[in-house]
Amino acid sequence: MVGIGIIMNMNKSFVLKKEDRKPQWRLIDASNKVLGRLSTEIADALRGKDKPDYTPHSDGGDYVVVVNSDKIHLTGDKWDNKLYERHTGYMGGLKFKKAKEMKTTDMVIHSVKGMLPKNKLSRQIIKKLKVYTGNEHPHIAQLSSK
Repeated sequence: MVGIGIIMNMNKSFVLKKEDRKPQWRLIDASNKVLGRLSTEIADALRGKDKPDYTPHSDGGDYVVVVNSDKIHLTGDKWDNKLYERHTGYMGGLKFKKAKEMKTTDMVIHSVKGMLPKNKLSRQIIKKLKVYTGNEHPHIAQLSSK
């Protein structure tokens, strides 16, 4: 046939190896963003789902630095009605906190952690998330080395 060009072998699949990954550092400004939509953006960047070489069983994502987490928005009446629960480990140790009583950094980490898969890989991935309330952060050197 004329004009075929490159012939690809469609029987092989691509798998990202640990030594081939090149993580970047990303800065995300959380001011005036809705918590859920921000969390999906962060979770996709941490896992590497927004990259063409995404492999579900390996960590191919980037480091994410979130600034201005104190300026996030919650839709509706979630500041007053949303409850975050935790258990102390003792009998009768179920504790509840409203969203307005929680730190905004903990809210961002909690929502991103809920969007990651529940396995050993997610415990490794969540360590690459850095959340700060103000505009300043200690990761300027990593971000400027692009």
